[in-house]
Formats: sequence, structure tokens, C-alpha cells
Amino acid sequence: MRVLVVKTTSMGDVVHTLPAVSDMAQAIPQIQIDWLIEEPFAGIVRLHPKVAQVIPIQFRKWRKRFWAADVRSTIKMRLDALRAQPYDWIIDFQGLLKSALFARSVKGKSSALIAGYDQASIREPFAAWFYDRKAAVSRALPAVERNRKLAAQHLAYSLDDSPNFGIKAQLNLQLHPWCPNSAYAVLIPAASRVEKLWPEEYWMAVAERLKSEGLALVILWGSKEEHARAERLALRCTAIVPPFLTVAEVAGLLANSLVVAGLDTGFTHLASALGRPTIGIYCDHDPGLAPLTGPAFTASLGGKGLAPTKAQVLDALEIALQSTVN
Repeated sequence: MRVLVVKTTSMGDVVHTLPAVSDMAQAIPQIQIDWLIEEPFAGIVRLHPKVAQVIPIQFRKWRKRFWAADVRSTIKMRLDALRAQPYDWIIDFQGLLKSALFARSVKGKSSALIAGYDQASIREPFAAWFYDRKAAVSRALPAVERNRKLAAQHLAYSLDDSPNFGIKAQLNLQLHPWCPNSAYAVLIPAASRVEKLWPEEYWMAVAERLKSEGLALVILWGSKEEHARAERLALRCTAIVPPFLTVAEVAGLLANSLVVAGLDTGFTHLASALGRPTIGIYCDHDPGLAPLTGPAFTASLGGKGLAPTKAQVLDALEIALQSTVN
């Protein structure tokens, strides 16, 4: 059996789909799983040993110049390559009109079955019109469980185990001499929207508690504005701000850390998936639908318009630190 996973964005959503891949591989030993994904997030998928081929696309760039000859030529070549090895199933985990159109374009005239959520379960109901098979999965479930149940219903296997993200990562310290050579914690205080931010004074309290344990601190960033914020915080708490890192390099950094505290961002979800004790700070989103999930201790604190208090995060940090001792 050959299956194409369609989940192109965003980082957190991609991370939440990884356990479904582990489930499919365990339930169907001879399965081949490929993944269609936006180029910036391809590094995450490549960490999973059960993904045979990663097919990167650049839709975010292509849509700006869709009618340009070079863009259309690139899209055609990518589709021709996908159609050259027909799939049995194309499963759209994204649930958007654009992802359904991707799936339909890949299918072409083949006999592949396009599968996804039914109209009551999907984010954009019109997308379900493009599916050959539809499954009802409650929208009230956490994202990881929704993805797992979607695949299980279509491929007809049962779910008995806890989610297994199936990824491992390592940072080559020879290529990154800035990385601490002792135990360290990672802070992720940057976000794409101001509504997601948490007060800097609160971050200072978290930093001081971690330093009291003898931990070095690394502050992650992903944009120019986030870099400026990271540098400002690092100056106050004597932390390391790394150079710009690829997604795979960030994964390696997180995997080797002792504990992680971060805003509701893809990197924070990646940390929990990698099995690190992780605290998620939600200031503009309900964590019930996308909580941190992983094999180690996790805490998803706050909610939409309701940032967690400093005390709540510090209390969770105590539990996270204790979990690293046991």
C-alpha cells in the first residue's frame, strides 16, 4: 500500500500529524508513506524514519507569481513526478480547500482514493466535496487525536497505544560551537503576533529559576523582530541567542535540552514531541484543541485572552525540573 499524506502547514500542525504516520506504519507493515509539505517544514518530516519520500512545495511563494512561466513549469514537474508513482490513498489531514485541490491534482486520472474529514468535521466544508472517502471525527478532540482517528478510520485499524511521534534529532556540536557544553534549558518567548506574547518580566523570573539550577539558557527566535526580543532578554539574563537555525537544527537543539518553556508556537510543540519536559504558554488560543503532547511532562497553560500568571508557569516549571531528576 502506498499513501500520500497531505499536510503542508503550519509547523505545529505538521508536528501533530506525526503520530498518525507512526500508527499507519505500525498497523500496516508493508505501507509506504510519502508526505506533501511546504519546504520550510520539510525538515521536521524528514526526522520520521517511516516517511519514505518528502515532497516539498512552495505554494506560499508560488501563489504570488502563479501565472509566471517558471512557476507553472515547476508545479507541472512536481505533479508529473507525483503522478508517476500512483498512490492507493491520498489522505488530506489539512482539511482546507487548497489542500483538497492539491490532493485532487496529485490523483489526476489514477485510481487513488482521496480521503479526508466529512463536512461536519472539517475546517472548510467545501473541501470535503473533493474526497472519495470521508470520515466523521469530532472537532472537539485535540489535534493529535483527530489526525490519528482520521487515518485509522480510513485505513481500518484500531488505536490502542498512546501517540508516538516517532522522531529523533541531534545537533552537531562541531558545527555549532555556540551551543552550551553543559546542561541547558531553551526559552521560546517570540511569536508572530503581539497577542501571543507574555510579559518580559515574567520571562525573567523563569530565567532566574532555571539559572538557579545551574542551567545555561538558550533563547530561540525565527524573525527579525523575534531576534531583537531574544537579544534584549538575553542581555538581561545572560543567555545565548543562536544564529538563524534550520528546522532540523532547532530540533537537535531542543532534543538535547533539559527543559523547554515557550509560547504557543511550532517550536514548543516540537519540543514536547521530542520528549522534552515542556511548558506551553497560551495567551491567544485555547490549549484544549492543540495542547502540548509528548512522552515527557507537559503543561499547556492559559487560553485565548487569558495569559497564565507568573506563578502558574513557575509552579509548572518546578514539576518539569523534578521530572528530569526522576
